[in-house]
Order: sequence, then C-alpha cells, then structure tokens
Amino acid sequence: MDGTVLVADDDRTIRTVLTQALTRAGCKVHATSSLTTLMRWVGEGKGDVVISDVVMPDGNGLEMLPKIAEDRPGLPVIVISAQNTIMTAIQAAEAEAYDYLPKPFDLPDLMKRTARALETRGRTAVDVEQVTVGADEPDELPLVGRTPAMQALYRLVARVMNTDLPALITGESGTGKSLIARAIHDFSDRRTLPFVTVTGADLSDLEGPARVLARVKGGTLLIDEIADIDDEIQARIVRMMDSPGDHAPRFMATSQMDPARLMEEGRVRQDLFYRMDGAAIAVPALRERVEDIALLTEHFLNRAEREGAPRRKLSEEAEELLRLYSWPGNVRQLENAVRRLVLTSRNEMIPRSEVEAVLGNQPETGPVLSGGASDNEKLGASVARHLRRYFDLHGAMLPPPGLHSRIIREVEAPLIEIALEATGGNQAKCADLLGINRNTLRKKITDLDIRVTRRRKLM
Repeated sequence: MDGTVLVADDDRTIRTVLTQALTRAGCKVHATSSLTTLMRWVGEGKGDVVISDVVMPDGNGLEMLPKIAEDRPGLPVIVISAQNTIMTAIQAAEAEAYDYLPKPFDLPDLMKRTARALETRGRTAVDVEQVTVGADEPDELPLVGRTPAMQALYRLVARVMNTDLPALITGESGTGKSLIARAIHDFSDRRTLPFVTVTGADLSDLEGPARVLARVKGGTLLIDEIADIDDEIQARIVRMMDSPGDHAPRFMATSQMDPARLMEEGRVRQDLFYRMDGAAIAVPALRERVEDIALLTEHFLNRAEREGAPRRKLSEEAEELLRLYSWPGNVRQLENAVRRLVLTSRNEMIPRSEVEAVLGNQPETGPVLSGGASDNEKLGASVARHLRRYFDLHGAMLPPPGLHSRIIREVEAPLIEIALEATGGNQAKCADLLGINRNTLRKKITDLDIRVTRRRKLM
C-alpha cells in the first residue's frame, strides 16, 4: 500500500497495532487520541485515508464526517466502533463514510479495506455487511449477529429503508420481525411520521381502513401476521393500498409462514401478495446462525447487569449446551432462558447443569419456516444438526467405526414404521409407498425388529 493514513482512536493498543500493521504495509501513519488533532491534520491537507473511532474523549467521530467531507471532498473515512448498533451503521451510511466496521475488527480485513480505500480515493461506499446490530430498549429483541445470514439481512435493510417499496417480512416467532420493520422506519425518510402496527381486528369493520390511515398519517403501516387475516379483510387491505388517500403510508407486513406457499394454498390472496411483495425480507431462525448465540447471550447478561441483576457468566460447557440447543422459540426463548439463569443461579459462573435444568422442560425442536426451501432441505438441516451434536459429544475423539450403518438404521427404522402405520400394516402397499421391493421390505422388517400390526386404515 502507498499513502498516508490518519488514525484516531482513544485506545492506545489499537493505535499501536494499526500503526505497526500499516507501516509494515508501506504506509505513512499519523495516530492520535484526539478528534481535534485529527481535524487539524485533515484541514492541513494531510492523509489519504482516515480511520476513526466513534466515541472519542473530545467528541463523536460520526459528527465530524460532514466537516471532513466539506474540508476534504472525497477523503475516504473508515469508521470503527464498539457501539455495534444499527443506528451507528445507518448514521455512518448517511454521513457517507467510506466503510464501517464493528469492534473487535479483524485486522487483515481492515487492512484490505484500507488498501481498497487508497485505490479508490474520492468515492464513498459504506459496507454494512459487517454491521453488528444491538437494541438498547429492554423490551426489544436485539438484532445482534456477525454471521453471513445476519450480514445479508443488514445489507437488505440498508438498501430498502429509504425506498417506498412495500415490505414483506417473514420469520419464525421470536426472530424479531417487528423489530426489523421498526428499524426500517426509524432510519428512513419517514422517521418523523407515525409507525402504526395493526392486526386483522383493527380492519374488521368498514371504517377500519380509514381510521388506520388517519392514524398513520403517511408514516409506516405494519400489518401483523398477514396470513392470519381472513379473505374479506385482506380484500380491504388491497383496496386501502390502491387508494391510500393524500398521505400514502409505506406498507409492511409480517408472517411466520412463507406467504408464497400460503398464496398457493389459497390462504393469502394473490392480489394482496403481489402488492406486498415489493421487498422480501427473511429473518433467519436462531438455529440458522448458531455462531451468534454467544454474542446474544453476552448481550442479555450485560443487559441484566445494567438493570441491577448480579453479574453472571456462563461456563464453557454451559455455552456449548446453548450452542447445541435447537431454540424453537428463537431469540425470544434465548432471552427468557438467560433471564431465568441470571435470577436462579447462586454463583457468578453459571454451570452446564443449571442450563440443563432451564432447558429441560422446553421442547427440543420447533417448527421450521420453509422460506421457500423444500421438505428435503428441512429434513437435511435437522439431520445435520443432530449429527453435529453427536460428533460434539465425542469431543476430540472420533465416534466408533461403523457410523454410516448406525445412522442409516436410525433413520430407516422410523421411516418404515411410520409408512407401515400409514398403510395399515399392508406390506405390499408399504413397499409401493417406499418404492422398494416387497422382499426387501420384509428383510428390513426382520433386521430392524419392526413389529407389524395389520389394521384397517381410514384414509
């Protein structure tokens, strides 16, 4: 790399690490713990790239971005911050920062971004891919995560927030669908206007749509669980979207189930689906972003401590158990589990046994949001989850030899038993259903020690 980098951070360690790394890469570096000094350097024409923290002893780095842009148009500014919230990310984007990274950042990644900034001086391109989102309100689920699934969600939110496209937000219960809708509104051009959430009951009478439009006043209207609304009220929503009046709101809706499949089943009107499906936003289930569980758990523990609860930590074994759990209730269930652990644990370090006690009375699996995936894909994901858990139970050791035959046997036995039950114990029909030879089925019944009971099957 060739160029001069200005580094502003109140953490001496970060300044030292960045100075050493950038110097080794061939850059000249000026590092400071003061925004005042940084702005003086910028005003003097020094630097080809700026790397700045947000919270500094003498000011806020984000608030300096407009001044930097005014004094030095096109000077790339990379914002790094421990305040990993959606607000920080959006403010950085609105102030036209070149890039944004949450702390703790990956040094090689930051070096690559700095090199890119040196090569493309004069351009602004905030990359929200790495944003980690958090919520500070006690009743809100945090949008915390560094996994690819969450990074994709952040990118999509950033792209659609200032458009007028209707948005259809799907995800299982407890994933934070309403919070996504609220975040889109709060950082959009409509942020000063009302955000109104309605259900089918609010639109059940003829004057319902007019009252709702009067409340929203051109802001954002979120229709909660659109699949639960009956056909007549769905038709009213269609008419409301077609004739919203002088102050048209932005329409958004949530659904726990895949609306496209519901439309095929006749549970969601086609005209409503095609009107609402301007921006499709799928919120991932917690089991689809397992690596975020530790980050979420830390968030909940810190929140509890801020609210006056005693300080608590999880042992490594307890953290591993949380990671392996399937979380049918998603982030909301994890939050409730952590709250209970904080209240019931007598020690600062929460052991695995206490986590087992909290999770023991809860279901191990939950409904899977199809999200357009096929049934085979859902089954494969479930099998993969159990296989990973099986390998993890062996620690650094490999499972005993013969794993393939043992796994096939465990899957095959219940498949044949359920197929026999579905066909009333008729082996000819069962073999046809499974697509195997009748003699093969008989051999498997014997080998797997499956009990066959003939009965009349009512179809």
